[in-house]
Amino acid sequence: MTNNIQGEKRQKGRIEVICGSMFSGKTEELIRRLKRAKFARQKVEIFKPAIDTRYSEEEVVSHDHTSILSTPVESSGAIMLLSSDIDVVGIDEAQFFDQGIVDVCNELANRGVRVICAGLDMDFKGVPFGPMPALMAVADEVSKVHAICVRCGSLAYVSHRIVEGDKRVLLGETGEYEPLCRDCYEQCTKQKNQ
Repeated sequence: MTNNIQGEKRQKGRIEVICGSMFSGKTEELIRRLKRAKFARQKVEIFKPAIDTRYSEEEVVSHDHTSILSTPVESSGAIMLLSSDIDVVGIDEAQFFDQGIVDVCNELANRGVRVICAGLDMDFKGVPFGPMPALMAVADEVSKVHAICVRCGSLAYVSHRIVEGDKRVLLGETGEYEPLCRDCYEQCTKQKNQ
């Protein structure tokens, strides 16, 4: 533990996970935390999966178009190689990484790095997504953020896919997905199965 300027204790080495459905503000919160770290003159590096080229190939961009420069990587192992002498590591769309991301985050945190991951906790079928459950289990802090259900206005539970297809990974936004609460999602699922 070290003291910061205000005399508070600052814990070195930790894992923070920001999770929720699409359109809940995960990436926006990740960017906010990373910009604050940069403002505090900490050395920050941001990574995203190379497959995520929806808004930009080299930036992490939220749905409301807030952005921050990032490094696209093919695998979690690349994050470890590119994170030497860094205070804070940000990882967006963590659900798209391989299971090795959990070991990478633990290793970085054990070396004193603050690791902030953002990702979908569930896929469009409401099933825990990729390494996210394991990341949440080893995290020091988990923040679940919520979108608003587009049908009834309740807190959203899941990212409902509104286009045909059963492929688990389908990059998209409002044309492909909508945030739904549990009740509205169940109603949609029943209608599809009739």
